[in-house]
Amino acid sequence: MLPQLSVAQYLLLAGVPRLSLARLQEVLVHTGTEALFTASESQLRGWQFNSQQISAFLKPNQDRIDNTLSWLAESGCQVIGCFDALYPECLRNIQRPPLLLFVRGNAALLKQPQLAIVGSRHASVVALRHSQMFAQQLAVQGFTITSGLALGIDAAAHQGALQARADATIAVVATGLDRVYPKRHQQLAHQIAEQGAIVSEFWPGTAAKANHFPRRNRIISGLSKAVLVVQAGLPSGSLLTANYAAEQGRDVYAVPGSIDDPLHAGCHYLIQQGAKLVTSAADIIEELEGFIETPIPLSPGMEQNMQEQNLPYRQLLDNVAYETTSIDDLVLSTQQPVDAVLAQLTELEILGVVAVVPGGYVKLRRN
Repeated sequence: MLPQLSVAQYLLLAGVPRLSLARLQEVLVHTGTEALFTASESQLRGWQFNSQQISAFLKPNQDRIDNTLSWLAESGCQVIGCFDALYPECLRNIQRPPLLLFVRGNAALLKQPQLAIVGSRHASVVALRHSQMFAQQLAVQGFTITSGLALGIDAAAHQGALQARADATIAVVATGLDRVYPKRHQQLAHQIAEQGAIVSEFWPGTAAKANHFPRRNRIISGLSKAVLVVQAGLPSGSLLTANYAAEQGRDVYAVPGSIDDPLHAGCHYLIQQGAKLVTSAADIIEELEGFIETPIPLSPGMEQNMQEQNLPYRQLLDNVAYETTSIDDLVLSTQQPVDAVLAQLTELEILGVVAVVPGGYVKLRRN
């Protein structure tokens, strides 16, 4: 039976330096909850706590604890401790899991089957569309999409999930929940908090720091059944998340791209290391169907075939590649005037079939 701790006790424990869940469980087995929090210095030393840890037990930062309790009451956020029923078992079993999670939004989502989607902050238009597409289709199948609220692939994944289901996404962040990073995601963060959940192991008031992001990434993978990397360079935080996933026994999937694009080098490296190459949500659903109750079969070719029926300007569209295609190349291949090509491209862009990128246009697989 798991110990029952109060929020104040969890906050005290979170202030004890380098206290791991494994160590805490070991001590509680011998002491019991009440004895641990009323122990003397000699008792704590006898339980092999070091001087800094003993000091944190005997002289906790009570002002920070009290301020955080007040903030929790005012903000509506929750603390989910490592022994609470809502704390996900899959996260509890990773190496050095967080002793507590601050949660804004629907904390029950933490227990739902999750799939992480991560990737480059500087993603291409095509990669952003892929991230959104995968998130939508996987959310429809019953997965909660977990990511890091970062620019690029993360944001597209959150947005795709929200388009599929109101409660379909969790954002794990590297700041306190009273802050939003990056700031331009204020509106997205508000929407996720209202419909899904935002999660952090960091106290309110904590700003974004470089060493916080690896800690965030281990939680993203730890919460998830698998990790999908849509686009990533070498090196990148997305590869770190994938490495955490592999260490935690999670499946890793990667979307391939052009061998000339350095932003896909990370995905190609993961595939070489054993990640599964995926080109559709069906590839993932087939692997993970046991984690959701009633998966709906998807045909990898069905979506694209339906999308490409009855589209105008077939000659032009057939010459727009999934990589950047210049106007000059399109004029040459279609043997049409520049004005006609530009007018047709504009209509195709409105239909969501192509997109403008630096140097020309790319074809999109539409949702």
